[in-house]
Amino acid sequence: MPIDATQPYDDDNLFAKILRDEIPSKRVYEDDYAIAFHDIAPQAPTHLLVIPRGRYVSWDDFSTRASEAEIAGFVRAVGTVARAAGMVEPGYRLLANTGGHGGQEVPHLHVHIFAGRPLGPMLAR
Repeated sequence: MPIDATQPYDDDNLFAKILRDEIPSKRVYEDDYAIAFHDIAPQAPTHLLVIPRGRYVSWDDFSTRASEAEIAGFVRAVGTVARAAGMVEPGYRLLANTGGHGGQEVPHLHVHIFAGRPLGPMLAR
């Protein structure tokens, strides 16, 4: 069910529980700013998620409230994960859903990284 990107942060959301190790994940990266792990329902041959360690509902929330260090650390983490997974060539797609119309389902900022096959058009036509 899509969420409202302006809602208060919910400490019981799925990704908050993954950050606290209450729910297992197949992690591929972690640092002071982010963790990355395999999506449990992959939509491409390679489908990773990168989430910030901070309590941010959406990209809008993060870009408004996060510190410069958190923003730089998170963006660098996304690039590091993609490079480490060998996605730069032949290419990959980043996706961050925000709010109901954007299709966001978990109220914690997350970036999907898709790769492993041609991904087609950005939006269904």
